[in-house]
Amino acid sequence: ELRCVESVPYLDRPPSPLEFYREWVSPNKPCVIRNAIGHWPALRKWTSAYLREVVGPKVVSVAVTPNGYADAVFQDRFVMPEERQMPFMDFLDIVEKKVTSPNVFYVQKQCSNLTEEFPELICDVQPDIPWMSEALGKKPDAVNFWLGESAAVTSLHKDHYENLYCVVSGEKQFLLHPPSDRPFIPYELYQAATYKVSEDGSFEIVDEKTADKVPWIPLDPLNPNLERYPEYAQAKPLQCTVKAGEMLYLPSLWFHHVRQSHGCIAVNYWYDMEYDLKYSYYQLLDCLTEAMKVL
Repeated sequence: ELRCVESVPYLDRPPSPLEFYREWVSPNKPCVIRNAIGHWPALRKWTSAYLREVVGPKVVSVAVTPNGYADAVFQDRFVMPEERQMPFMDFLDIVEKKVTSPNVFYVQKQCSNLTEEFPELICDVQPDIPWMSEALGKKPDAVNFWLGESAAVTSLHKDHYENLYCVVSGEKQFLLHPPSDRPFIPYELYQAATYKVSEDGSFEIVDEKTADKVPWIPLDPLNPNLERYPEYAQAKPLQCTVKAGEMLYLPSLWFHHVRQSHGCIAVNYWYDMEYDLKYSYYQLLDCLTEAMKVL
């Protein structure tokens, strides 16, 4: 439904599966759920020392950029981060500022990296969220682990997943737009490119010649260029801060921009969305928005 939500509501406990489906998933409305992950050992255990001990020398994928913007529009390109393989403890040295680097580092590989790269940490959380799995009748497609510097920012985008985003330590700041704001949010097509570190340590942007052009949002919602994108003035962003021990339900196709406190740790569960009437409505809105540009 396309009713305006003024702010993101809080629930004091996890809902029943039926209640969750009826009140939140079906109407496609976000909420922050408290007391849903209080039993996770991770909330007490995941100190830097513990992560060093358990993951330590293991080589993991880290996104590295010169400016903190991975998967974002920069210099008229859609630029992806350098995916660097490095020992996890070397990454922690940078986050803890024991080692200085001019670049920005973020563990953010979204291919179920918790189960694929950090299996030793799963026992401190859960492989799925039981009431969500029951509500949707499926297990998550991916469970992701996030840890990074405060300079690492996630640009405005949407996903075709029902997302349960759980903050273990620190906090995340989300700026959200409902799917109904699509007409006011600019998309353009960009050449795909990747940051590569050259010999002297500086970054160059290398075009991915064979890749298709990527539709992406060029606008920074924290500092929108309204001269260039005047329609965005009609959009209504919602802001919410998700603190340690809290979980954000981010419905499918909601636009989100994310910032974080330094060294914030989070785990999120991606459940594939239903490609139902709501999805069809969104696709229609998307097509109409693009068609209006041509007129």
